[in-house]
Amino acid sequence: MEAPLLKKNDTIGIFAPSSWVERDDIEQSVRYVEEQGYKTLVHPQTYVRHRQSAGTHDQKLAAFYDLWDNPDVTCIWAAGGGNRALHWMDMIDYDRLKKTPKSLIGFSDVTALINVIYAHTGIKTIHGITFNRLYKCPQKQQHLDMITGARIIYPDTDMRVLQTGKACGALIGGNLSLMQYLATTLPRNFYKNKILFLEDCNEELSRIDRMLLHMKRSGIFDNVSALLFGDFGDFPETGKPFGFSFEEIIKEHTDGMDIPVIMQAPFGHGDTLFPLPIGVTAKLNATENHVEFMVPTLTS
Repeated sequence: MEAPLLKKNDTIGIFAPSSWVERDDIEQSVRYVEEQGYKTLVHPQTYVRHRQSAGTHDQKLAAFYDLWDNPDVTCIWAAGGGNRALHWMDMIDYDRLKKTPKSLIGFSDVTALINVIYAHTGIKTIHGITFNRLYKCPQKQQHLDMITGARIIYPDTDMRVLQTGKACGALIGGNLSLMQYLATTLPRNFYKNKILFLEDCNEELSRIDRMLLHMKRSGIFDNVSALLFGDFGDFPETGKPFGFSFEEIIKEHTDGMDIPVIMQAPFGHGDTLFPLPIGVTAKLNATENHVEFMVPTLTS
């Protein structure tokens, strides 16, 4: 299901689905977006604080509906990530969303929202920087390109091929720690023939090992057509050394699988975060020396 593309003078709505955010960050991103010729509507809920959360589950859902039902809002941008977006996913009326499809952008904790909405409505969403970080994101222009329908070229110079092969499938994924919790929330056939991309940050290798094992034993890896691992940042370590590298962990959990497996793809919590459209069919061709990653525009 297609959401309308953003055009000059269209309005971007902002709300906070997870933890509270700093007003100054939002205001700096507002200035950047408005300088590019777009309007913004920052929902009052964006600045609510309830412990670490940006308000209660009910307040978040109400703000989400306010923006989704507003005919003047073309695109909704998650203000920030953090925690607890998962808690209000089962409160959403997905049939209500189908009546007025809109673009939705976010990553990290917002991984839950962008994948669940696509799974239950078919509306294509975007895994991309949260609004509070947009103004300082090196790929901020590519994010605007994505929601306006322009084609994005993804750099392949740093990608590492762990397993060669070709794949074609709709893109799904995001933050590993969120995706492994969604295994029983998403429809059983959600992963079938999909290209799954994963990233995370500040996680110990032992935890990543358990999360990947959980996804493998849940049957997810048997269904996908390819696996892309983005930036996982540094790996903090407590107690005795784990002893296994990130690459060794991936290889162990994908051993014997006849699909492409890529490391160091250009997305994650670090300085490089190219937006990826959830639900858009991409093509991947990974040889020993080169990765060809072709992602059509959001409406393709």
